[in-house]
Amino acid sequence: MNELSFPATAPVSVAEIGLKARDADKLAAFYCDTVGLAELSRRSGTIVLGAGDRPLLTIEEDAAAALDDPREAGLFHTAFLLPARADLARWARRAIERQTPLEGASDHLVSEAVYLSDPEGNGIEIYADRPRESWQWDGSQVAMKTLPLDFQSLLATRGAEGAWQGAPKGTVIGHVHLRVGEPAEAEQWWHEALGLDTMAHYGPSAVFLASGGYHHHIGANNWHSPGAKRRDPGRAGLAWVRMRAVDADEEKALEDPWGTVVRVVPSS
Repeated sequence: MNELSFPATAPVSVAEIGLKARDADKLAAFYCDTVGLAELSRRSGTIVLGAGDRPLLTIEEDAAAALDDPREAGLFHTAFLLPARADLARWARRAIERQTPLEGASDHLVSEAVYLSDPEGNGIEIYADRPRESWQWDGSQVAMKTLPLDFQSLLATRGAEGAWQGAPKGTVIGHVHLRVGEPAEAEQWWHEALGLDTMAHYGPSAVFLASGGYHHHIGANNWHSPGAKRRDPGRAGLAWVRMRAVDADEEKALEDPWGTVVRVVPSS
């Protein structure tokens, strides 16, 4: 699959994220071996990983950084969107065979997803979207749930018989899910800063926002971080999120109410 998937063609989309790491080499090795990313470049403590020639993750080393704190604002998970369900099936089969520690597996109606964490505690989602025509809507709100993933059905996907060969070309960061202090405040910020639309709420504790009718490019929750203040910049974890926007004339840096750096770049 050479063309970009639906969420990456939206007026606003996730391009890349940056992580501050206490051990960049160890973290990069994990993302290459377990997630399937490839090393694209490295220089003086900074390692860039991606799929094909597309950079997706920049790891910046800071050995003196404190451990991330899940009760603070920051990264809940980075969601790597594979081009097809068969790709997710191949990844899942390899994870099962290698007994990769997993933290969850869900059917969200719009997608199927598997969850895990990297060695420094950063959350990861590996997922594949269901066809858009199968999504259910209530006005402008898309129906999403958290149901058990049917691994038997996933592993039996047609075309998934081959071995996992790493994240295929066309893999993108479909969405980024953030920890915030107050989801309603995050919702308003993303409306005003980047024009994202609200796609769904999980009660008052989580909101999902997107551009172009996707189910979500950004999630924000306070499941573990209610009332969180600005993030401690001395901690490892999320360093920045890079977003592409068709109406951006030049690169600019924004900060959400919790100090999360959002770099906005023009769509190329």
